[in-house]
Amino acid sequence: MSLLQWALLSIGMLEMVLLATIVVLFIRLRRSETLFVQLRQNQKELLDKLQFNSQLEQQLVTSFTKRQKELSELDEKLQSRADELRALVDQAKKYSDSPRLVRQVVLSGHDRGEKKQVLAKQTGLSLEEVDWIIDQSRSSRS
Repeated sequence: MSLLQWALLSIGMLEMVLLATIVVLFIRLRRSETLFVQLRQNQKELLDKLQFNSQLEQQLVTSFTKRQKELSELDEKLQSRADELRALVDQAKKYSDSPRLVRQVVLSGHDRGEKKQVLAKQTGLSLEEVDWIIDQSRSSRS
């Protein structure tokens, strides 16, 4: 074999190696493209999920703010009602501590036939005080 044949054979072999290298690189390029497409798809899905989560979070914050406002308003109403009830309780205590009311309770109970001990317990008076009120009423009626 001559030098020219060796050179042609070497060049042919070199072309085959280069062709094989190109085929391998082409296959790797295809795999990389496929992987790149998958990564891009996963990235898009992740961004979609992040956007959805962001919307949910915003709705949650809005709902929380709304509920806080409603609770604040309810607390104000409750406080107002509590003040009204305290005023009514104080007013009722004044009326219940009134001697005229106690006298009326004792006399109406006596007229209904309740025992003096029961009337004394209901009004917080002693038995002597209940007797005195009843006696006063009899003497003023007479």
